[in-house]
Amino acid sequence: MNTVSIAHVDRTYESLDRWTKGRLHVVGPEDEALSEAVVAIVGGPTWDAARFDLAPKLKVLARTGIGVDAVDLEEATRRGVLVTNTPEGPTVSTAEHAIALLFAVAKTLPAHQRRLREATGGYAGVSTAVELDGLTIGLLGFGRIARRTARIAAAVGMEVLAHDPYLAASDLVDGPPVRLVDFDGLLAESHVLSLHAPLTEATTGLFSAPILARCRPGAILINAARGGLVDTDALVEALRSGQLAAAGLDVTEPEPLDPDHPLLAMENVVVTPHIASSTVVGRDRMMRMAIEQALLALDGERPTHLVNEAAWSNR
Repeated sequence: MNTVSIAHVDRTYESLDRWTKGRLHVVGPEDEALSEAVVAIVGGPTWDAARFDLAPKLKVLARTGIGVDAVDLEEATRRGVLVTNTPEGPTVSTAEHAIALLFAVAKTLPAHQRRLREATGGYAGVSTAVELDGLTIGLLGFGRIARRTARIAAAVGMEVLAHDPYLAASDLVDGPPVRLVDFDGLLAESHVLSLHAPLTEATTGLFSAPILARCRPGAILINAARGGLVDTDALVEALRSGQLAAAGLDVTEPEPLDPDHPLLAMENVVVTPHIASSTVVGRDRMMRMAIEQALLALDGERPTHLVNEAAWSNR
């Protein structure tokens, strides 16, 4: 029997019979269990040469999510390990979380809650909450999660802009009206900037101090993609100066933030611990999809969401 190792995934999934159909024996989630693993179902931990060394029998590394920036794909390919992901798995939960962060900071919920707890009174007169209807949301990247976010934002009454260098206007045949703009236009026109780009060499630290200075004054920044897209120090300064009005963050750099980090003390910032996709339904969906990809590979079929094609070609 092949062995699937649950490596640093929620311990809720100690029993996976409903998806594995009795074909896989579950071990883990600790690293020492990897020595016998043929398949590893993984979440966020880094997979470099040292971790691959712990799993000499590994054939499939199945990500329960989209991003594979924590996986050394060259190393995986060199070892003949197929890397898969679940691009449809986190879409709904993550898009809803991005919008939830937007509502939380736009409606100044942390400040309202503090005032109520302190019984300050005069609540309506000091509210600086924003009405989103009629405002413009700009999406950096326009993949599955961004498209779902666009649908929700449009339903609220927001105008939707998108910047994605891999997208043409002819690709926008379904969904709400979306206007494609260049990067400068995205920064200048967006009341809300929502980040949905992968973390690559080109996007790491993209939102630096000079870029944040080019944003529309008083804009709101939402990041449920990757913390490394944003220079954290520059973000703090932009929030302190008022260049940005607020930020809603599910991801940060570093991650997690130190409890004393200034972002966690700001009332115009809401930070959640990289859990946007982690609804009950979302976790189940990603786990089921990851296991489906692994079973395809073990049956000698090409996984439908294979990330490192060369590993399949060279098998």
